[in-house]
Amino acid sequence: MLSIHQLTCFLATYEHGSLTAAAEQLGYAQPSVSEQIRGLERTLGVQLFRRVGRGMVPTTVADTLRPHAERVLAAVDDTRRAVQSARSLETGTIRFGMFGTARLYAGAGLVADVLARHPGVRVELVGQNSLDVQDDLRRGRLEAAMIAVPSASSEGLTVTPVARDELVYVSADPARLTGPVTAHRLSQASLVMPETTWRSRDSTRMVLRQMLHETGRNPQTRIEVEDVETAVELVGLGLADSVVNRGAAEQLVPRLAPGAGWVSLRPRQYDTLAIVHRAGAVLSPAAQLMIELATARIQAIAEPVRPR
Repeated sequence: MLSIHQLTCFLATYEHGSLTAAAEQLGYAQPSVSEQIRGLERTLGVQLFRRVGRGMVPTTVADTLRPHAERVLAAVDDTRRAVQSARSLETGTIRFGMFGTARLYAGAGLVADVLARHPGVRVELVGQNSLDVQDDLRRGRLEAAMIAVPSASSEGLTVTPVARDELVYVSADPARLTGPVTAHRLSQASLVMPETTWRSRDSTRMVLRQMLHETGRNPQTRIEVEDVETAVELVGLGLADSVVNRGAAEQLVPRLAPGAGWVSLRPRQYDTLAIVHRAGAVLSPAAQLMIELATARIQAIAEPVRPR
């Protein structure tokens, strides 16, 4: 019967033109490789090599067999990798990129979803800001992630929008919450804004700058902080107002700024949340699982964006 072992020895001998070199490559004894070649010839009823001096010269039948043998061994490798990937879903580590705000109100639920299906895995949610996560994707540290656009650059990445999260104006002053906040009012507001390290390319600030473009002004920050929790706390103290994702406001305002509230902007503004991975990548079962569960979690909180 034809075997994978025989085909492996055949290809190594075909490539090197020598039983000795094939044996060295495979880490086998030379007589073992020779026996596998003879066994393959007996199984197929053909001669595959002619001995010329110390070398092995392929016959035309060997030339015909070579691409078929390569395809068989490639399929075996694919099968092995698929099984190993599936096994990693039971005992391995699953890593997924998720920027800070989305992780704030979907991260714990996402981890719980994963562990409910695969209680033996170890889970890592990676990233603070969408730009950091993007960089990890491009460097191969992550297979897939959820980030906010328009901060995402699509170069080298496949970007699939899955939801949009409204941006809302948060304040502890009821007089500022009587109606939607226009671009003119926003341009005059004293704000505390998170993501100060990424302020030039943060998705929320990019949306606000575009909204204020016609006023000729940028959002005026009185206070700059890194995390949205601190920004909301400062709003609760009455020291400034802020603009944050609605999902974050619903999670944080009742807990950190119970006297504050929020209203929409006019016109309404949104952060778009997208699943991203490297263009052309073949995603592992673990990455596909995280994409499925993260998308379901975010679409349960934010407004779903259906694929066109």
